[in-house]
Amino acid sequence: MKIKYFDNAATTKIDKEVLKEMMPYLQEEYGNASAMYTLGRNAKKAIERARKQVAELINCEPSEIIFTGSGSESDNTAIKGTALSLRRRGAHIITSKIEHHAILESCKYLEDKGYRITYLDVNENGYIDIEQLKKEITKGTILISVMFANNEIGTLEPIREIAKIARENNILFHTDAVQAVGNIPIDVKEMEINMLSMSGHKIHAPKGIGALYVKDGIPFKRFIDGGYQEKNRRAGTENVAGIVGLGKACEMAKNNLQEHMQQLENLRDYYISQVEKNIKYIRVNGTLKDRLPGNANISFQFIDAEALLLKLDEKGICASAGSACTTGDPKPSHVLKAIGLKDEIANGALRVSFSEENTKEDVDFLVTNLVEIVEDLRKSSKEYINKAKK
Repeated sequence: MKIKYFDNAATTKIDKEVLKEMMPYLQEEYGNASAMYTLGRNAKKAIERARKQVAELINCEPSEIIFTGSGSESDNTAIKGTALSLRRRGAHIITSKIEHHAILESCKYLEDKGYRITYLDVNENGYIDIEQLKKEITKGTILISVMFANNEIGTLEPIREIAKIARENNILFHTDAVQAVGNIPIDVKEMEINMLSMSGHKIHAPKGIGALYVKDGIPFKRFIDGGYQEKNRRAGTENVAGIVGLGKACEMAKNNLQEHMQQLENLRDYYISQVEKNIKYIRVNGTLKDRLPGNANISFQFIDAEALLLKLDEKGICASAGSACTTGDPKPSHVLKAIGLKDEIANGALRVSFSEENTKEDVDFLVTNLVEIVEDLRKSSKEYINKAKK
């Protein structure tokens, strides 16, 4: 059975060109980048080349890129590092209710340490409340952290406006851009972003590599202690092959961004239109106006998404009920609850996320199976049977 993969928001397949670039640093060029001999210096050069490639994708200086082990580590470093660096100035942080758990759990950790956290509301499409943001700012506010794009419903937040508010109030602004980097244009200088998190495995690089952009001059305290790697900003022997892979993936994303966006938008819009045409009692979650090009989150009423996923898996189809980081949690998605969905709607949500490897024929295959599976699952729902009779 050939797998049809529609869960690229969870992870992506390593691109062949990325893997090709990595292979020498997994085999013959295996030196430690801190070593003084040629093998080590070659590794160091490869890291600095990748640093430049990553920086060029988001328009920052290479010196402003810190390599980490994941997007979650980048988020933890940004949140906790800022809190520690600016503790004397204040202890108030503002974020949103729909952030990734790497942000939310970091904030909970800081709450236990005496920091005050404000969690902004969002509307039915997932946009934060800008007026609430302005009202919540105090003299003790040291950081605003709002994600660039939501990982479940794909909503793009008004980053420029948020960054402007932060700057006007002398507050640092961080954004979790794990889902956005490589999928939409990002210019940290033009947008006035102070810190930005990204992850390799969301853009066809390997798992286990991420990066954190920190604008030069921003107060910074490292999160992982040990050696003096990354200019004493992140301890630990560098994952050279992973870093090289991330650099190559960023270079490819930069060179192919517009074409990539258009292809994914076409697939997304076609998929949504076909579902709307062929299946009743659905809800598209999030806005179509400001949305990640490859994200489609649709709730199918009268069914449970877990049962739907299992049936899709039997057909060789991979999709998601939400964030891969919350798999196994029986509670409805915190994102879908935050946008106001009742449990019976939230529990039937299916997230489909496309890549350039997907085709229109793949979408047709997915929709055909969805029609059959949804109808079959609804046969055991008394609510659906009663609704259908009316």
